[in-house]
Amino acid sequence: MSQYAASLPSDGTVPKDIASFFSDFYKISDTEAAHEDYADALTSDGVLTMGSKRVTGRAGQSLSSPYILALRKAMWEKVSSRSHYPLKIFSFAPLSEEGGEVMLYGTVDYGLRDGKKAEGIEWAARAKLVRVEVRLRMSEYQVYLDPGAMAAKAK
Repeated sequence: MSQYAASLPSDGTVPKDIASFFSDFYKISDTEAAHEDYADALTSDGVLTMGSKRVTGRAGQSLSSPYILALRKAMWEKVSSRSHYPLKIFSFAPLSEEGGEVMLYGTVDYGLRDGKKAEGIEWAARAKLVRVEVRLRMSEYQVYLDPGAMAAKAK
């Protein structure tokens, strides 16, 4: 079983294509050079929230108006590697082939540019999914992560 294959509710409320979407998304998230693919996982007007940082849209024109690609690149400034382990996906409401809303829970291991490692950092996320043409994308993706956990576990 792949490290990216999360457990799903046994009642079938999370369609397999949604589980597959997140498996692919976390592989992309763990690949430093995949900035464009990461941004493509959200709609062009998608909202990405990482802790206290919230950005809207794929690209912007100024640094005073952050956007998804800029935040994605900034997420790699102090991190040399990351390895997500999505453990569970929960449905928020009935999901369909057109999308819906889910909560995710997992852990992540970081390799830091200063040579330290921080492993087993817990995270949770909320995602709203929509189908754009034939492809699932997130219109909203919000990650909940304890900002002190990385520092506390860094060795």
